[in-house]
Amino acid sequence: MRFFVFVIFWFSLTVSAAEVSVLSPNKKLKLVFSDSGNIAQYRVEYNEKVVLGSSKLGFTFATAAPMYRDFTLTEKSRNSVDVVWAQPWGEQTNIRDHHNELIVAFSHLHNKENMFSVQARVFDDGIGFRYIVHGNNERTITRELTEFNFVDSHKATAYWIPAHGRERYEYLYRTTPLQEVYKAHTPFTVKYDGGLHVAIHEAALVDFAGMSLDKQELGRFSASLAPSHDGALVRKVGPFKTPWRTITIGEEAVDLVNSYIALNLNEPNKLGDVSWVEPGKYIGIWWGMHIDKFTWGSGEKHGATTERTMAYMDFAAEHGFDGVLVEGWNKGWDGDWIANSELFSFTQSYPDFDLKKVTDYGKEKGVKLIGHHETSGGITNYEAQMGDGFALYESLGVSQIKTGYVAHGQNLKVKDNNGNMRYEFTDSQRVVNHFIHNVATAAKYKLSINTHESVKDTGLRRTYPNWISRESARGQEYNSGWAAPNPPEHIPMLAFTRMLAGPMDFTPGIFNFDYVRINDGGKEWGKGDNMRPRTTLAKQLAQYVVLYSPIQMAADLPENYLAKPDAFQFIKDVPTDWSETKALQGEVGDFIAIARKSRKHKDYSGDDWFFGAVTDEKARTLNVSLDFLDSDEEYEAQVYVDAKDAHWENNPYAIEITRKTVSSIDVIKLDLAPSGGAAIRFKKL
Repeated sequence: MRFFVFVIFWFSLTVSAAEVSVLSPNKKLKLVFSDSGNIAQYRVEYNEKVVLGSSKLGFTFATAAPMYRDFTLTEKSRNSVDVVWAQPWGEQTNIRDHHNELIVAFSHLHNKENMFSVQARVFDDGIGFRYIVHGNNERTITRELTEFNFVDSHKATAYWIPAHGRERYEYLYRTTPLQEVYKAHTPFTVKYDGGLHVAIHEAALVDFAGMSLDKQELGRFSASLAPSHDGALVRKVGPFKTPWRTITIGEEAVDLVNSYIALNLNEPNKLGDVSWVEPGKYIGIWWGMHIDKFTWGSGEKHGATTERTMAYMDFAAEHGFDGVLVEGWNKGWDGDWIANSELFSFTQSYPDFDLKKVTDYGKEKGVKLIGHHETSGGITNYEAQMGDGFALYESLGVSQIKTGYVAHGQNLKVKDNNGNMRYEFTDSQRVVNHFIHNVATAAKYKLSINTHESVKDTGLRRTYPNWISRESARGQEYNSGWAAPNPPEHIPMLAFTRMLAGPMDFTPGIFNFDYVRINDGGKEWGKGDNMRPRTTLAKQLAQYVVLYSPIQMAADLPENYLAKPDAFQFIKDVPTDWSETKALQGEVGDFIAIARKSRKHKDYSGDDWFFGAVTDEKARTLNVSLDFLDSDEEYEAQVYVDAKDAHWENNPYAIEITRKTVSSIDVIKLDLAPSGGAAIRFKKL
């Protein structure tokens, strides 16, 4: 018997994966799109080394066909841009937008109508890309599949805060191995052992949910969108564009600070003439409430009285401040104001506060009242009164408003069409749209908005220049004793994390660290207790340069400034609007040194430079080249630096103030105390 063996060879047709790439103008940075395995993906290379490995792209939807598997890649268009545009105010007057653009399409193998495009712009210092989803159907996004796949994650350290928690963005930053991060807000900063720095964020967050990063495995993270009250992430009808996903890359930490990718990816100013938006400095009836000297609510300790406000306006006028912030003037603060958001009125004053008398008095003094709207997270209540509140302020000459959204966790209150109360995250699609509605409406009344407890900044100040500042991080109020104070590393940490997003109203300038207050148990504490601010006096001054905001508060009580007039002089001198900014030295969470040149203004010549440096718990000596100064010019350096025996813990007020003549060829040596700093005005001679 013969046996025949039949060997059958199966041949399968293998189609090579398509790849389309685009380089940065300096050719160091490369973005590559691919359809390997018929999955939409991308990777990022820097100096011919992979930084972000193959990372998925796409979406899943509640009912519409998913955008993930079985997609093929084609190139649609390319473009190159090199332009300079000017900010009406900012940390830098002229911004260069230099990028190469690539648009690709991913089309489904079996359903050509199921397709999406990705628009990418590659700069020398990073990348921005966004989705363009086609079609006219209604979609509810259930997952955004965008990944950020860090290679060699075991060699990287991350600096981050947890996302979707009780305190929104108001957490202390954590320093951990990248592989130990679980869910993090952006900006999200990573440092590799070799020195390369990468920051993930987003730009132009409009009609979408805010993006956080959710760990999948090792160094692989996926986009995590803040859910609405019903669990849906984003609802869209018809074609739509997403916010830009941004990846900033630098060889040094300061390269991240010197980048303007988010601003370049936002739409230009859509408000027209914004000359009414005015940067400046203010004081306020605010810190006294935090240290229990005053109360927000009515009663014998009520802070917002007519007489006190007028006295603050006298102080502001005498010392060159533009405005006085008054919190607690309107009805709604009595009782548990954090819970009782529906009780706030934005037009009715307490009996001991005469709004018209105060604003009229301010006009006589050349000092504006800075308005305040605390919503306590009551979105629907605020939107119902917002127009009336804005109109009232406009009629009285108020031009800036600080808004507040003190509500913990997923607790911003929005009523649906049936009158049912729903609860939202600070960065859900509904609340993101509320913030934009707020600033767009304010612009109609020529009002600027400084939002506290806000969604993170994504560069929308370019599109809405009246969105003049925001908080969105753990600020100075945590140093007032009701919570554990910010640690010494907090400011140099913010500089490389939160501040990458945009201006922050941190409210610096505390001059008295030995106030006494009553804690919840009825015990007095003050000097010598571990709840005191962990900073030196010089570090407080340096924050006016290090932490950028076009509006800066001198946060302490007026009498505390009068007690230290020499140090107070720097706050009086420092501007808030700049023509140039240069981050000079620094490491994430350790220290930072920044120089800024004044923009020409009615109160400033535009010739002077200012410098700020802060350090963490370690004493540090900096040798700072002054080559940022204009060449062939001489300056008087007015130096405010920690004294030799200064220390935040036992000698925080020790400060040395000196003057010397310098030029751009000089190097200045600065000895910073533990949790100390230095502030310098370079006055052109």
